Amino acid sequence: MKTLAQNVTDTLRDWILHGQFKPLTRLEELPLAQQLQVSRTPVRAALATLASEGLIDHQPKRGYVVRGFDLNAIAAAYEVRSVLEGLACRNAAQRGLDKAQVQRLRENLAIGDAILAKGRLEPSDHEPYQRMNVEIHDTLLEASGNDWVCRFAEQAQNIPFASDRIILWDDHPIILRSHGDHHRIVEAVVSGDAARAEQLMREHVYYAGLILRRNYEALLDAGQDAPGLRPSRRSDDGTPGPG
Repeated sequence: MKTLAQNVTDTLRDWILHGQFKPLTRLEELPLAQQLQVSRTPVRAALATLASEGLIDHQPKRGYVVRGFDLNAIAAAYEVRSVLEGLACRNAAQRGLDKAQVQRLRENLAIGDAILAKGRLEPSDHEPYQRMNVEIHDTLLEASGNDWVCRFAEQAQNIPFASDRIILWDDHPIILRSHGDHHRIVEAVVSGDAARAEQLMREHVYYAGLILRRNYEALLDAGQDAPGLRPSRRSDDGTPGPG
């Protein structure tokens, strides 16, 4: 069971990753404690944890400030994710999955299939699709049996738009392709084809990074902004994608 400090950390991390706190926003213990209806102690612990993860910075006389990430940093995080999650799939295929893990993967594949079978993307399906996506990636990481892979993969995901919890939700063909990847990855892992499982997952995450770049450029062309990002050169642009 998670402690209160862990729950507060998860909440604040989620707010940062989803842009609720913009870069350079100052995070203060008392207002956050009041907002979360907790004491200052778990908030203090959460801020220290998020600073160690690199999501916020501690600045003299200003306290904790939300860090901004340029697109080079986000692209680098996708590269790391692709390698680590590919390795996780290789290990999982070599070790074999238990029945519960296989069932969990099959059930989540079916959830994604049902959402996409309508041929259109409903706003109400966004959250369950994200949850399904996270379950598949987390199950494969867990099945790797390597705590270091899980730890570093989680750290690579703790950057805005590099997380598997951020999904571009306005292009059915892109999401359909991404979920097709899920099927191919799971089948390779379950069948014990370690080399194919690794390559498929690496391509899956890498493709998500490409979609990020292409769509963020479109947002900039439209004069919009994206949370959690600092301006970067136009050649380095991107936005949240599947994966």
